[in-house]
Amino acid sequence: MEKTNDALILELDALRTRVEEVAVLQAKMTSLEDKYADLKKNYDDLNRDFELESRQHNKIKKALLMLNLIVERSPVILFRRPAGDRLHLEYISENLRQFGYEPEDFLSGRLSFRDIVHPDDRDRIRDEISQYASADVEEYAQIYRCLTKTGEIRWVEDQTSVVRNEAGEKTHNQGILIDITNRKLAEDALRKSEEKFRRIVETATEGFFLMDEKFLIVDVNNASCRMLGYGREEMIGKMPLDFFTDQFRQFMTSHREILQAKESRETEGVVVTRDGRHIPVLIHGNTLRNDKGQVIGNMAFITDMTEHKKALVLAGEVQKSLLPHDKPHVQGFDIAGRNISCDEIGGDYYDFFWRRESKSGPFSVVVGDISGHGVDSALLMTAARAFLRMRASQPGTIAEVITAMNHHLAQDVLETGRFMTLFYLNLDPEQKCLSWVRAGHDPALFYDPAKDVFEELKGSGIALGVTESYAYSENRKDGLTSGQIITIGTDGIWEALNRRGEMFGKNRLRDIIRRKADRAAGDILDAVYEELHQFTLGQKSEDDITLVVIKNNEFE
Repeated sequence: MEKTNDALILELDALRTRVEEVAVLQAKMTSLEDKYADLKKNYDDLNRDFELESRQHNKIKKALLMLNLIVERSPVILFRRPAGDRLHLEYISENLRQFGYEPEDFLSGRLSFRDIVHPDDRDRIRDEISQYASADVEEYAQIYRCLTKTGEIRWVEDQTSVVRNEAGEKTHNQGILIDITNRKLAEDALRKSEEKFRRIVETATEGFFLMDEKFLIVDVNNASCRMLGYGREEMIGKMPLDFFTDQFRQFMTSHREILQAKESRETEGVVVTRDGRHIPVLIHGNTLRNDKGQVIGNMAFITDMTEHKKALVLAGEVQKSLLPHDKPHVQGFDIAGRNISCDEIGGDYYDFFWRRESKSGPFSVVVGDISGHGVDSALLMTAARAFLRMRASQPGTIAEVITAMNHHLAQDVLETGRFMTLFYLNLDPEQKCLSWVRAGHDPALFYDPAKDVFEELKGSGIALGVTESYAYSENRKDGLTSGQIITIGTDGIWEALNRRGEMFGKNRLRDIIRRKADRAAGDILDAVYEELHQFTLGQKSEDDITLVVIKNNEFE
């Protein structure tokens, strides 16, 4: 049955109403979806913030645990107390247990911190805190002793700072206690060591100089003042060089780099006192370094060698009395000799003597050099001279004389490591010849001016004292003519050094002999020593210097 128009209109209106209801529902659905999206976004943001806060919390918690672990294992005790005179603790770290106490003992009031401060320090600490409070000091430090629960004394350093509120009022004092017992013990030990060192230095009979890295004096002891005649304040700020003689100052200046390169230095020299006296001294110097090896200064002990030098001078005079004093008179020969020791006494030796009582026979010239120089070398030289003269007065060739001398000397020095080089020369005016024995010594120089030729008088032979069984051999040269020159020296001549480290050398010696060949033996000798002095000017000789010059004046 067909619907009427009215029915269709009613149905259409109903459909329109349902469409409108659907639209309303769709609008509500959209609104709910928007609200849901907002809620989800807020939830995600909150969840993200929560996770961030949770991570931060875990990080802080971990840091606090680590901090607490560090504090508990460290000697540093943390504390906090209210401002005011009453020293009641609000907080103290648990590592207080290293003193044998529990934090709760102080937080509960059963103990006050004053109770564990050493009785001898309590009043001082109280007065200092009151003074800091009155002066409104923001930070201060105190050092005092505490007693552990077992009665052990501990030194602590108390570093306290003030805490204020927003109004600037003091509310708390907080800080740290550092156990410095080991440091205090080390400081006390160092102080006692320094006091001991100071007493040793001050009571020492040797002078003492303490210098900075530029060798400026920063301290001296009483012995230095007595030795030089100056007051302590007069010497501080100067250099040791200011108290040296000109010659010694020149030597030290020219050797500055060599000496400063050594950690320990030993030098002999002469100082000048306030009243102008010259005092021979022995200086032992050392470079001072810190734990990192950096130079922080220098020190030196200075020993007055006056009495020692007097004894050595006397010994030197005795030794020199054994050397030839008069120019020997040998037919046809002009002979001159000289010895200069680098110290008061030395180990070089030269001698002139006739082999027999008759002065018409062979004449002996001997030059020797004991290893080293000083008292022991001088004693050995004296013994060798005595035996040589005794043996040479007896029959036998010069080779037999030296062989016997070596046998005797080796028995005395074999275990000491000492030895002696020697050149023994016989001049025979009757035979117009030379004979010699060379015992480990440098060859003598033979110069013929007519031919302008140098010859070395060589020959085999080891130093005396090395082995007692060695047999020496004799060497010979015939046909001497007028004007020929023989020089016998020790290595102190050609091994002498100038300031540049150059050696004098044998070529310079030959040049002098050649230039002065027409002069007397004494003039040639003077020329060698003069040029040697000029060459080594400013340099202290390190070895004895001995030279004998022999000139043939008669043979044709």
